[in-house]
Amino acid sequence: MEKKTAVVVGALGVIGRYIVDRLASLPDWQVIGLSRRQGVDRERVRYISVDLLDAHETRHRLIELGDTTHVFYSAFQASGTQAADYARGTDINRDMLVNSVSAIERAAPGLQRVVLVTGTKYYGSHLGPFRTPAKETDPRHMPPDFYFDQIDWLTAQQAGKPWSWAELRPQTLCGFAPGTAMSIIPVIAVYAAISKELGLPLRFPGKPGAYRSIYQVTESTHIANAALWAATEPRAANQAYNITNGDYFRWANLWPRIAEVFEMPYADPQTISLVGHMADKAPLWDAMVRKHGLKPHRYQDVVAWPFGDYVFGCDWDVMTSTTKARQHGFHDVVDSEEMLVRLLRQFRSEKIVP
Repeated sequence: MEKKTAVVVGALGVIGRYIVDRLASLPDWQVIGLSRRQGVDRERVRYISVDLLDAHETRHRLIELGDTTHVFYSAFQASGTQAADYARGTDINRDMLVNSVSAIERAAPGLQRVVLVTGTKYYGSHLGPFRTPAKETDPRHMPPDFYFDQIDWLTAQQAGKPWSWAELRPQTLCGFAPGTAMSIIPVIAVYAAISKELGLPLRFPGKPGAYRSIYQVTESTHIANAALWAATEPRAANQAYNITNGDYFRWANLWPRIAEVFEMPYADPQTISLVGHMADKAPLWDAMVRKHGLKPHRYQDVVAWPFGDYVFGCDWDVMTSTTKARQHGFHDVVDSEEMLVRLLRQFRSEKIVP
């Protein structure tokens, strides 16, 4: 059995932590997690705290990673206050990739593949209506978009080298990583719990058009499985893939089921700014934590309202094709409606929300 050593960049995020867990479950992988925060080491997993924006520190801290065979890059730093503007953070997010991959490549002569996780903002899904279902060969939108900067640098860096890259493009992650900004599950869970605590029905908080448009999501465990496949599949070398659950839905059909999970009535949509309306709810959340015996996550760590406003504000179809990934060997699919219900029930059973 060939032993492999993975470096997961952004190891405590809503993608990275699931990649770490997936690899750690396999006997032939050793895992090193990189993040600004310090993770807790365990069997076959150790963490390195590093500021990836500091090129000198990154080279110094990563010089020991000579056994690295695979890199999984899922780090992200938000730029601006609106989630729709996150793609504009080109310098920060390009430099973190450049600093980390350059340092690892310099240290690890046996590097085989770098798996870069980007997203469907590559197609301009954050800007307005776009061609659907989007395919990997579709033209880019007008920049800026840090995904372009990342893949362009990675492609140029790899040219003529023995290692290869793979790019994965998920849509709206569904998982839980306290302190991260890119998961819709805690947004729904905390919004529903606070609505219920205030004696309100569950109303869809976004635009009426978003309530009825086609949408898609990606479970964090699903993207982790896809990342493992992309790291080891020969056909994935220097290729980009859309990775979603593989189906589509409309919030209008799902919202009553979400209300059932929280044992509360639902009502017609009412468009609000979650950023604005939830800004003063931290004291209420703290009281709910004490009242219901919840896990003591800080309000600002458990949920990111800008991401909710972004997702629920997309009043256009959001669809990408996953045909290419299936043709190249990744056949996993997830039922998104059942997944959302399952994860929200899990949030309640694990006392993240009441």
